[in-house]
Amino acid sequence: MKKAKLVAALVGALCVAGSTGAFAQKVYWTTSGMFGPFDIRGLIPALPVEKSRQITIPVSMWIIDHPKGLVVFDTGNNVAIGENCKAYWAPGNCDFLKPSQKREDVIDMQLQKLGYSADKVKVLVSSHSHLDHIGNIEMFPKAIHVIQKKELYQAWWPEKFQGRTSPGSFVMADIDNAREFNYLELNGDYDLFGDGSVMIYSTPGHTIGHQSMKVKLASGQVIIIAQDAIWMQENLDGYPAGLNYSVKDYTDSVNRLKMMRDLEGTELFMAHDGEQFKAKGSRWYK
Repeated sequence: MKKAKLVAALVGALCVAGSTGAFAQKVYWTTSGMFGPFDIRGLIPALPVEKSRQITIPVSMWIIDHPKGLVVFDTGNNVAIGENCKAYWAPGNCDFLKPSQKREDVIDMQLQKLGYSADKVKVLVSSHSHLDHIGNIEMFPKAIHVIQKKELYQAWWPEKFQGRTSPGSFVMADIDNAREFNYLELNGDYDLFGDGSVMIYSTPGHTIGHQSMKVKLASGQVIIIAQDAIWMQENLDGYPAGLNYSVKDYTDSVNRLKMMRDLEGTELFMAHDGEQFKAKGSRWYK
């Protein structure tokens, strides 16, 4: 009897241990073309003139191969940008950002390059509803779309001070055929698969409902994907992004992600840091 109880206890312990060992198989960092070159102070006006420089930056997208289903985090610029930017975006955005997107850079082609297809994506997570992050969600009508509930409102009706004219930072044509999609509308942090392997964190400030992600990999490595909560190294150095819903909330979110990085010993990936992408982008993390 005692032996049976001991075996049962060991089996139970192994089950508990197994439940904490969930992870994503691998994660791929890619980009929807590039922006630039342009003066960094166009994005970060608080940066001193002596720190000004020309930058070329990625438009980050992430593909997460998980045992419970394929996940995409952000879909980049709309496919039309590579064909005729000024016919789809406001001409001023095209002139400043200078997008260099080719057809093969678009998320559906990136998936195909890696051996996947858009119709096999189980979950599409959107960090926020700006033109360079939600541009191709209409390519994923079968997916579960995960977004903060207040960000959905923001997408359809931005605060007036952020500009309601479309196309602007928010482009109605990106989402006008996605109203009836299947949305998981969040109100804060969320454990995507219920096992701690893919965590979504509310990081408002850049927009009212911005969200970031933390992923546990098969190797045991954990990575934080900030997206536009942190554009680039200069934001970590204390110079805030120049486009924010709330500077206070933005600062709180930057500090939260920095503390997570430092306390947990994780790597932090930023959405638009050209140097970081040059060193670490276009590759798998396992």
